[in-house]
Amino acid sequence: MEGRDRAYKAAGVHIGAGNALVERIKRHVASTRTKGVVGDLGGFGGLFKPSLTNYRDPVFVAATDGVGTKLRIAWDLGRHDTIGIDLVAMNVNDIIVQGARPLIFLDYFATGKLDVDVAEQVIAGIAAGCRQAGCALIGGETAEMPDFYRPGEYDLAGFCVGIVDNDRIVDGSSVGVGDAIIGLASSGAHSNGYSLIRKIVAESGVSLDAPFGDTGQTLGEVLLTPTRIYVEPVLHLLRDFDIHGMAHITGGGFYDNIPRVLPRGTMAHLEFGAWPVPLLFTWLREQGNLGWEEMLQIFNCGVGYVLFVKKGIAQEVLDRLAALRCPGWRIGEVRERPPKAEAVQFVF
Repeated sequence: MEGRDRAYKAAGVHIGAGNALVERIKRHVASTRTKGVVGDLGGFGGLFKPSLTNYRDPVFVAATDGVGTKLRIAWDLGRHDTIGIDLVAMNVNDIIVQGARPLIFLDYFATGKLDVDVAEQVIAGIAAGCRQAGCALIGGETAEMPDFYRPGEYDLAGFCVGIVDNDRIVDGSSVGVGDAIIGLASSGAHSNGYSLIRKIVAESGVSLDAPFGDTGQTLGEVLLTPTRIYVEPVLHLLRDFDIHGMAHITGGGFYDNIPRVLPRGTMAHLEFGAWPVPLLFTWLREQGNLGWEEMLQIFNCGVGYVLFVKKGIAQEVLDRLAALRCPGWRIGEVRERPPKAEAVQFVF
């Protein structure tokens, strides 16, 4: 290649670095390989042959998402090994809401000047997330765009495809009055609300390196805690229980996400205090001078995923979640929705 990449290098694009990255990440990609993967990394497109023998009427479910400004925390701390888990989580947690099993994942990594060490850490995190979700990382794109990003910055996007039988799609249509609402524990702020989080941190004057309460972690470490991936416990529950509806508590918090699965004429009656609110959220509320309703509109406040089940099986579902090491709580119930009432109502 000597001499052939001179003009491109002068423009700020380093072909050799891109090729070196591909070699470095091959082992990470290989660690996510599942039965359906066809071929190796390096083709123009990733190949996957799904096994459809267990599906009568298969439907593919797809999602795309990013990590948002949580990336800036990673940049500021120089820690890039977990942000890829966030990327996978934000996608797979969306498609399992409809009962889909994740199959394949692709990523897009864009930066001004490619730092092979940083990019490898990011993609290693993506691979770790894929292993947790049981899906294969079958390809991606690395874009080096000089003068487009400031030094040390990069952006991420992810794309996930899953599969579910048509008659097993969970769309909330069977949610009914009297159903119990179960909340699954989040691992922290996940990947939502970080524009406000960063503003609150900046105005608080607290350093990201400062110890945070009695957590044994710094504030920065708490904020970089990767998003919990709910695939394993949710698929386990779907196998053995009749789950009427599910919601991923992501951007828009409780007030925007829960109504997406509620049938007309119903509402979610939720008891604030039915679950332990982690220290991070009480700290953000105090430092940001926010009310709990504002917090619940923006953040998951300790509940990252919600299930709707018949009240008669609620305790059994909670027991199963405990056995799966995924803490959960009964946080409310479905009620009839009075005229002009909001679809989500909290009792404080």
